[in-house]
Amino acid sequence: MAARFKMSRKGVGQLLRSEMVEAEMLRRAEVIKSTAVAISPVGGAGDPHPGRYRESWTVDSKSRGGRRRDRATATVRNNAYYARWVEYGTEKVRAHHVLLRAAKAGGR
Repeated sequence: MAARFKMSRKGVGQLLRSEMVEAEMLRRAEVIKSTAVAISPVGGAGDPHPGRYRESWTVDSKSRGGRRRDRATATVRNNAYYARWVEYGTEKVRAHHVLLRAAKAGGR
């Protein structure tokens, strides 16, 4: 005898907004953040802001995220004004891809 399953869209929506899912998203974001902090480059002696990039990682969790504002989300971001240049590089500086590598390594 085969098992039957009938999905409830309302139930799936409730699950995606639940505290359980939000807690798991936050846990994964914290793991990604700790990996990003560990692999963040720190400037040398000539850097006017040594360590600022490494110290600027934050995690934000919301229960009303997603495109339609009906999902639990967690966001890892770096608030240093030059974080974009560190991640993607410039004509003179190579890209470090810190957040990309952290997400690949720590998002489990």
